[in-house]
Amino acid sequence: MAYGICNLSMAPLRAIANDTSEMMSQVLFGETFEILETEKEWSKIRLSYDNSEGYIDNKQYLIITAASFLKLTSEKKYISGEMIDFITNKNNELTTIPLGADLPFYKNNRLEINAESYVYEGTVLSDKKAKSEIPQTAFTYLNTPFLWGGKTPFGMDASGFVQMVYKLCGYALFREVKAQAIHGKVLSFIEESAPGDLAFFDNEEGEIIHVGIILKDYNIIHCYGKVRIDTLDHSGIYNVDTQKHTHKLRIIKKMI
Repeated sequence: MAYGICNLSMAPLRAIANDTSEMMSQVLFGETFEILETEKEWSKIRLSYDNSEGYIDNKQYLIITAASFLKLTSEKKYISGEMIDFITNKNNELTTIPLGADLPFYKNNRLEINAESYVYEGTVLSDKKAKSEIPQTAFTYLNTPFLWGGKTPFGMDASGFVQMVYKLCGYALFREVKAQAIHGKVLSFIEESAPGDLAFFDNEEGEIIHVGIILKDYNIIHCYGKVRIDTLDHSGIYNVDTQKHTHKLRIIKKMI
């Protein structure tokens, strides 16, 4: 088995080995993965963080040793806490990194990939936050535009938004909304929920297609066109701008 790490701010994770195919997710700087298959220009990978599978351009990652992969996936994680920042190498070349990027082998403002050292002087997150801090963390992404498969402050989708908020708070969730909905404790009523719990929504066929983070006073923050705050009631999400319901409530879950 071969292993890799993203050494760019972000690399698209594609559904098939083609630049024009669907972007299923993104691989952020420092995220590691198993390489399942290697072709001339593309590799099929499985992310270590959430087991997402897809194709990444061979020019957008570096090979790492099995020992490095094991250490990075088993030891404490350090991630960037800045909306957007940069790291510098010994030649003072800059690489931008987004909020939630991993900082491999981080120690004393330095990180390392394959013996190349980088300096990072921004905020570092490494500990679990209290559940009560999840809403405030979610507000960081307010007005981020919707982007299918995205998970950065420059564009994200509903499940990517929820996953990244939880990651910043020290909790791991799956990438896809259906997988997220499998876990957690079911709550029977909105009144039983607390800020930081998740609400899932389905379509006419009963397929779960959307998720948001519950706030106090029957509000919800979610990514729909952009990361926004709307009203949550027993029917679903009530859009404060259009004065209409946009999503049908399926289930509420307590993840923490």
